[in-house]
Amino acid sequence: MTRFIHDKFAKDYLEELLKDYGEVKASEKVSGEIKEIDVLFTPNKQQTPNLQILGLLGRFAENPAIIEPFRNPASTDEICNCILKLLEVKASLRREAKTNKTKLQDAEIPQLWVLTPTVSETRLSSFGTVQKPDWISGVYFLPDALRTAIVAIHQLPQTPETLWLRLLGRGNVQSQAIMELQALPLNHPYQQATLELVYNLRENLRINQELETDDRELIMRLEPLYQRDKEQAIWQGKQEGRKEGEQDLILRQLNRRLGEINQSLIERIQKLSIEQLENLGEALLDFSNIADLETWLNQQQE
Repeated sequence: MTRFIHDKFAKDYLEELLKDYGEVKASEKVSGEIKEIDVLFTPNKQQTPNLQILGLLGRFAENPAIIEPFRNPASTDEICNCILKLLEVKASLRREAKTNKTKLQDAEIPQLWVLTPTVSETRLSSFGTVQKPDWISGVYFLPDALRTAIVAIHQLPQTPETLWLRLLGRGNVQSQAIMELQALPLNHPYQQATLELVYNLRENLRINQELETDDRELIMRLEPLYQRDKEQAIWQGKQEGRKEGEQDLILRQLNRRLGEINQSLIERIQKLSIEQLENLGEALLDFSNIADLETWLNQQQE
C-alpha cells in the first residue's frame, strides 16, 4: 500500500523540480498494452543555466528523458518493462515523423533513467551495463542502442550534485538527503517546496496502518524537523504580525504629525525592520516636516 504513496511523492517531486525547464508529463500512457510512464520530460528549446542547480538530475534533463523511480529495488522484469515503454515511445515518435514527412533525430528520442534504491552486481551484469568515465559512480549504462541507464541511488556519492536523486532513496540514504535539504539556505529555490512535499509524504504515511520499517523510521526522523519548521512558521507569523502592527502605528503617528504621507514613503517605511520601525517611532517625535522623515530614511540606507 505504501508503495503507491511513495510513487505519488516521486512523481510530484520530479514534476516540481523539472517544471521550470520543460514539459513534464506524469503517468503518461503509451500505446500497446496500457502502460504508464512515471515521468516523461521534454526540455525547453532554450535551456537556462539554472538547470545546473539540480546537479545530476539537471544533467538528465538536458535532453528528452523518461524517468522511472522505484521505491523498492527494481527487478529484472521491471527494468525490462521500462525499456519496453521507451521502445513504444520511440516507435510513436517514428510514426509521427513519418506522418509529418520529417526525419526523427536521435536527439529527439528520450533517454531512459531507471532510478532504483539498490541494485545487485548480478542484475547490472545481466543487462551488460558499463560505467562511463564522464559520469559519477552509481550510474550504469546499457548498450548505447537501448538509450537506458540504471541509477543505483545507494551508490551515488554524498555530494550536492546528487542530493535531488538521493531524496528518492531509502533508509539512511534518504534520511541523510533530507537533513542536507533542510540545511540548504532558506532562499534556495527548491528547498521549501521540496520540504512541503516531504512533510506531505510523512502525513500520508502516518495515516497508513501497514508501514514497513523504513517508513516508520522515516516518520521518526522527520518528526523533529517537522516540529521545528512548524514552530519557526508560527514564530515568523507572529513576527510578521508584529511588524504590520508597528507599521500601522508609525504611519498613523506620522500622518497626525506631518500630514498625509505619499505612497513612495509608505513603501520605504514598509521595508524597514522591526528594530528600525521602533527607532522611527522615537525619532518621529522630533520631526517637523516631511523632509525630516526623508532625511531619517536616507540615513538608514547609509
